[in-house]
Amino acid sequence: MTSLSVNSISSAARSVTGAITKAVPAVTVNSRRANKTIAWIGKKISSPQNRLILGVSALLSQPFIDLNNRKVDEDTRKISAARTVAKIIAGTLTGVAIRAGCIKAIDAFSKLPAQLAKNVKNPKLKTLFTPEAALTGALKDLTHYKKALGTIISLVVMTFTNFLIDAPLTKFLTNKFVDRIHEKDKAKAVKLQTNKEVSHE
Repeated sequence: MTSLSVNSISSAARSVTGAITKAVPAVTVNSRRANKTIAWIGKKISSPQNRLILGVSALLSQPFIDLNNRKVDEDTRKISAARTVAKIIAGTLTGVAIRAGCIKAIDAFSKLPAQLAKNVKNPKLKTLFTPEAALTGALKDLTHYKKALGTIISLVVMTFTNFLIDAPLTKFLTNKFVDRIHEKDKAKAVKLQTNKEVSHE
């Protein structure tokens, strides 16, 4: 029973990655500098880093769009910006963590037989997501495979965490930011009132 489920999960993972590989069109780049840049990006930047870059970019732009929306009053602009910041922070934190965690998990279960110690209790589990080409020795480097499969699994995981983690965290952060905005506005109003009373005296 266990062997059947392990084999079915493993073959399903291989089918998905095989389909993705076939679907991606072949592109030839002739520039040496472009090839070096692409190679560096491929080695150093994976989906967790991509999500972090997207999050930082959004944090540096989207709140300012909300703050400059002249169609609504100042208080609405501030609250909208606070909600946007909270959503970006929550989404970036969970997105990066889940992607990195899933890639690490795939790495743990995509070992080459040669990498396994002789005293490993369950070698089949350690090679659960190892592709057929790697098992036959045709594929030596599994780095891109692990990143791709980890990203696919993380997207499935995030369909649940969006409701279980992102939404509550966004709400919590939004409330904290809005309370802070109201405290500042209240302090500002008190200061203005005090200045007016002093000037009238």
